[in-house]
Amino acid sequence: MQKSNPKKKIVKKQSQSQPGMEYKMDPLPEFDDGSNGNSKLHNKKCVITGGDSGIGRAVAIAFAKHGADVAIIYLKSEEKDAHFTAKYIEDKFKRKCITIASDISKEDKCKSSIQKIIKEFTHIDVLVNNAAVQYPVKDISKITSAKMIKTFSVNIFAMFWITKASLPYMKRGSSIINTSSVTAYRGSPELLDYSATKGAIVSFTRSLSANLMNKGIRVNGVAPGPVWTPLIPGSFTPKKVSEFGSDAPMKRPAQTEELAPAYVFLASEDASYMSGQFIHVNGGEIVNG
Repeated sequence: MQKSNPKKKIVKKQSQSQPGMEYKMDPLPEFDDGSNGNSKLHNKKCVITGGDSGIGRAVAIAFAKHGADVAIIYLKSEEKDAHFTAKYIEDKFKRKCITIASDISKEDKCKSSIQKIIKEFTHIDVLVNNAAVQYPVKDISKITSAKMIKTFSVNIFAMFWITKASLPYMKRGSSIINTSSVTAYRGSPELLDYSATKGAIVSFTRSLSANLMNKGIRVNGVAPGPVWTPLIPGSFTPKKVSEFGSDAPMKRPAQTEELAPAYVFLASEDASYMSGQFIHVNGGEIVNG
């Protein structure tokens, strides 16, 4: 399927409250490229945090297209988006999609979410740590402790908690994929705490890769550039939303369907000789790392 014309303005002025809902976005993100899947993830059991919308939705759909069953973890307020994703997967690809409403900023919720999933799946082949929040501010003095703790709890602490809870149910050949960001590599003046968590994810991914190497579990990540997800109208002013992605080399934000193939690759045996690495899907920005 042809992607949006890079010269075409695809983002309109709009805003939402956090965490942002995909069904309210205009235009709606393109989450399925319409391509045919294959069996490279046949019968794999996959867990995706933030799988109701945005990048997580596109990844869940791509995994199902390639034969996987998925479980998506999301906030209760995102119920409508989550049910849409589950119905899309089950109706179109005839794969199972478990929906778990949970606040993963709390360790006990991470543990209980995985336990609920294990009752259905019994094991986990692929874990995608993807959920994130961001609260832009123009000055470090405006970052409240509460918002900073929330950002770290969702973006990086939850990765530790979800991974710890999942590892007993993962075996040799399993894969963990963590979502970082281009901001981990070049920073962001208005996203200081968010960028710090994304940098931590890079180090966590590389360290966990070495830690799990002898167990045969691969750990990699994806570092997106600007992507048209509910986080954007949920975070920025209408004017900033309308300009979103225009500073990328390709002069536009990515559609979530453009991110999903990187996750499919890392989840599959195609990436059997990769661990501790990041794929940079960022519209052409050159970064180190």
